[in-house]
Amino acid sequence: MHRFFTVVAWAILAFIVFATLSPIGLRPHVEDVSIERFGAFAFAGLLFGLAYPKRLWMVLSLIVATAFVLEALQHLTPDRHGHLSDALVKFAGGVVGVGVASICNRAYAAFASTRSVRQD
Repeated sequence: MHRFFTVVAWAILAFIVFATLSPIGLRPHVEDVSIERFGAFAFAGLLFGLAYPKRLWMVLSLIVATAFVLEALQHLTPDRHGHLSDALVKFAGGVVGVGVASICNRAYAAFASTRSVRQD
């Protein structure tokens, strides 16, 4: 199952990079942009947290760095512009996603340990 989360997490991150740095006309639009930013990074944080459950600090660092680096890279594109407020929304979404992953990982570990005790 970790392999699935790993593949999907990296695919989502690649999509986020594309959506953030592509020309504005190619950017997918579903909802209010702040909700999209928060949701995309929350989902990425969740998937990376589930893919790498023993490396949550690394995951959090990756998500936070990605949020700020992508906003900075938007200044290199002709029709995009990064803002600190956008990076902070992405940061918040990533933190929430990694936090939910941490809770899920702990719940799964507790479930697995009680399940192994019952089978003994």
